[in-house]
Amino acid sequence: MASPTIAANAYANLARVLQNSGPGKGAEAPGQSFASVLKDAVGSVMESGRKSDAQSVAMASGKANVMDVVTAVAETDVAVSTLVSVRDRVIQAYEDIMKMPI
Repeated sequence: MASPTIAANAYANLARVLQNSGPGKGAEAPGQSFASVLKDAVGSVMESGRKSDAQSVAMASGKANVMDVVTAVAETDVAVSTLVSVRDRVIQAYEDIMKMPI
């Protein structure tokens, strides 16, 4: 279940991506390519997973709060779900393009 903090982080990440690829930033304008945006998104998911793992290990050793662990795991869940949704949409777009008549 998403908390307000997770939602705020997701909106902040989206705003940063949109700022880097906003209107007026076409193919000629210097900016992030789709590959670099995708790489950043995957890196963000991996970092979220590492944070979740670190919190779990800290909890097992008695150094972390249960709420911190739950929050880290929920953030990772949201990040992975978002990444899977984007992947599914990219695959669907590719399949739609492949079905187009020449």
